Amino acid sequence: SGKIPPMTLDPSLLNSLILLLSGFGAAFLLALWVSLIVWTFRDIRARTTDRLSHILAVLLTAILNLPGLILYLLLRPSQTLEEAYQRSLEEEMILQALEAQAQCPGCERTVDAAWIICPTCRTRLKKTCPSCQRLLELAWDICPYCGWEERKSEPTVQE
Repeated sequence: SGKIPPMTLDPSLLNSLILLLSGFGAAFLLALWVSLIVWTFRDIRARTTDRLSHILAVLLTAILNLPGLILYLLLRPSQTLEEAYQRSLEEEMILQALEAQAQCPGCERTVDAAWIICPTCRTRLKKTCPSCQRLLELAWDICPYCGWEERKSEPTVQE
């Protein structure tokens, strides 16, 4: 009288649904596999210029899939080429800053550019221009500020 008939699944509909879900799953796994290979290629290319490393990293991921990707992540260079370049620039700037600091030729301690004598070892660092009183390097024979020129006395030849 008011009973609902039991629902029956058509086996062909069930088979079609399983086939469709299997197809989507396979397509997803294929897309995942290809994307892992592409990501590995882009990543190794950003980390080294060695062609053999590029090929081996891509093959490792292509053949072993996720375990290959994990192995690649463990073995890959830690820095990208850009990071290594930036680090070398920073190191060069630090070296230039250290070289720019004046050092005493006697004791090799850092000295101020305005010092005439090293306070540690008393080595003469600069001389004063007798004309304008500005500091000059010891090797200078002429003042670049006022034009004063140190005259070297030439030996006179006696006849």
